[in-house]
Amino acid sequence: MTLATKLVPPFDRESAIAKVRMAEDAWNSRDPDRVSMAYTEDSFWRNRAEILQGRDAIRAFLRRKWDKELDYRLVKEMWAFCENRIAVRFQYEWHDDAGQWYRAYGNENWEFDDSGLMRRREASINDRPIPVGDRRFHWPAPGSRPQEHPGLINSPE
Repeated sequence: MTLATKLVPPFDRESAIAKVRMAEDAWNSRDPDRVSMAYTEDSFWRNRAEILQGRDAIRAFLRRKWDKELDYRLVKEMWAFCENRIAVRFQYEWHDDAGQWYRAYGNENWEFDDSGLMRRREASINDRPIPVGDRRFHWPAPGSRPQEHPGLINSPE
């Protein structure tokens, strides 16, 4: 069985890590249509204080998000997994239209259906203003994080 066919529950360590990297790559594309296809048609989301449901709501949310969060770059890391669930921690950097940079810190809990689509995503996120010199994520955006770029395990925060 190839890894691609294993990206459905139940997850093992290798497939959970691969699923997280696939999600990271999709989000770094900043393409709401591409990202939304990873979720069930009726997927439930909690993102910070916002609750939404369904692919159309997800696409609209992502368009609003990336209209505000400019030059967005994200790193996700698998924290834990079990059967059809994956817990993720992440950081992303972005700037507003005034040029102020931020680093967002967060955790997500994901639940998948049998076909590997995410049916539930709950995210807790905090933003912190950072000086431009403190940025860590410098690859061309939009685009995937280069394989040689470090993840979060060794990040100081």
